Amino acid sequence: MTETQTKTSSPEFRVAAGAMDGLRDDLLRNVFAYRPLPPLSPDGRLVRRLPEGLRKGVVWARHAVVLFAGFLVMMAGFSDGEFRFLMGVLPAIPVAMTLVRPVAAFWASLVATVFCAVLGSQGLWGPSAFMAQVTVLVVVAARTRPRTAAWMWLVTLLFGVLLEAGDPSITAPLVTLSAFALLVVAVVQIRRDAEREVTVQRTVTAVERDRRTLLEERTTIARELHDVVAHHMSVVAIQAEAAPYRVENPPPELEQAFATIRENAVAALTELRRVLGVVRAEDYEAPDAPQPTLAALDGLLDNVRETGLETEKVITGAVRELPQGVELSAYRIVQEALSNSLRHAPGASARVELGYVLGGLGLRVVNGPARGLVKPSPGAGHGITGMRERVAMLNGEMTAGPTADGGYEVAVFLPVPLPEQPEQPEQPEQPEQPERRGPREAAARTDGAGDGGGDAGTTVVIDRDGRA
Repeated sequence: MTETQTKTSSPEFRVAAGAMDGLRDDLLRNVFAYRPLPPLSPDGRLVRRLPEGLRKGVVWARHAVVLFAGFLVMMAGFSDGEFRFLMGVLPAIPVAMTLVRPVAAFWASLVATVFCAVLGSQGLWGPSAFMAQVTVLVVVAARTRPRTAAWMWLVTLLFGVLLEAGDPSITAPLVTLSAFALLVVAVVQIRRDAEREVTVQRTVTAVERDRRTLLEERTTIARELHDVVAHHMSVVAIQAEAAPYRVENPPPELEQAFATIRENAVAALTELRRVLGVVRAEDYEAPDAPQPTLAALDGLLDNVRETGLETEKVITGAVRELPQGVELSAYRIVQEALSNSLRHAPGASARVELGYVLGGLGLRVVNGPARGLVKPSPGAGHGITGMRERVAMLNGEMTAGPTADGGYEVAVFLPVPLPEQPEQPEQPEQPEQPERRGPREAAARTDGAGDGGGDAGTTVVIDRDGRA
């Protein structure tokens, strides 16, 4: 029992078993499988360079070459004195079969060779049988894989030696020529597979890099918003703790409600700190200043001007305070857009436009064409990804692309919900009287119109030197 197990598990036995499995998979299993040869891709490197009218015909070039080879085989068979038709047609049929059933075409070629040897007068490998076998080997090898080509070459060698009573000299020219042809086909296949694998790896690497960049941008946004949310939760906790002392003799139920609010706010702050610990990078340093808002935009523009980028700011509409998350995102978008202008458009000028409208904030950063040498940037496109993530977080809209003069434009709209107005009690109808407005009422009306949007609001233009 032990000796049998040793024999069956020996390396020689495993190699032989693997070889037989390969032969069975390549040439004996699914012999008559229907595998039509597809046409060439119209987007190939060579086909796409041809005129549009020739592409429709060139995509079938491989089929035409195979059929032309079958025609040559048939013409070679017609030169035999006896049974011309069969000597030409029988070897040509396997050549045509390689277009639809490649493995079956190989076995059919061997069968056709036997018939030609019996019917013809030029031995086993007559002109038509020789040409047909070489053509079938090359085409089937090109349509399968190198291992299949090796098995077909070996089967052809054994087939010729057995039918010629052990004399390999008759089959030697065929197997020599086919060996060189199959070697060329195998090299081309291996090179093509390697190029395809490299292309796949590059695609996967690019996808992983984009995904990693996206996660890094989202992590950065989460760290920044942590400060904003933590500030609001701290205010909630402090106000909930101080609220009972503002009421004389508050009921116990009210004190308990405020205590619960404070406990929940403190618990939320604790969870926020834990989340920040998860998304914090190894080299993360806690900021020593509050997160910037649009009020700090002038300082950013001054720093950009010091680096050599001429920048101007235009504000339309009535300036008002927006939610801190919106102002932080708007500041970061302007910062990234100007950074891209410095990197990709040296020597150009930039323009930052802010539009306060009724439903939100409009933002536009546009720069002119580059006037200096543009150095390659390995992180190109990552800034746009971060801007899109910030806009998507606020359910906004964003467009980015080149302008007609060769510059670049980033346009963003960040929606801001309108504050809810308390309902006014209905007033009894009064008889109409001539309208009279004092200075205070007129100013109030004007201010109300300014809050409505960019058309009725004020317009402030800040020059390149930062002065209004």
